[in-house]
Amino acid sequence: LPIEDATVVVTQISPTGKYHLLSVQITDREGRVQPLTIPAPPRWESTGPTQDMVPFSVCQVWAETQAHRPAVDGVQIFSGEETDQDMELIPLAEGQHSLVDSSILNTSPQNL
Repeated sequence: LPIEDATVVVTQISPTGKYHLLSVQITDREGRVQPLTIPAPPRWESTGPTQDMVPFSVCQVWAETQAHRPAVDGVQIFSGEETDQDMELIPLAEGQHSLVDSSILNTSPQNL
């Protein structure tokens, strides 16, 4: 079911290891946030594997509510493609705090 009023944070890690905040939004009645544009390597770099370069960008999407465990996902972003990321937020047990347990999901790189 869609979750309204969840906090959704999108970050990206720079080559130096620093996190850059790209977006903070609250989900609407349909459990969605507004689209955002994330830079990615040129499309021609994603047509085959390369030794030196990953053909996509990766961002981290974090979502939670007071009643659900946070979820984090590594999302791959390809140039010229729209990415729609669904996340499953798991309800917390009564009396449990959202910072106690988090579900961290990572998406492995695509085989090209």
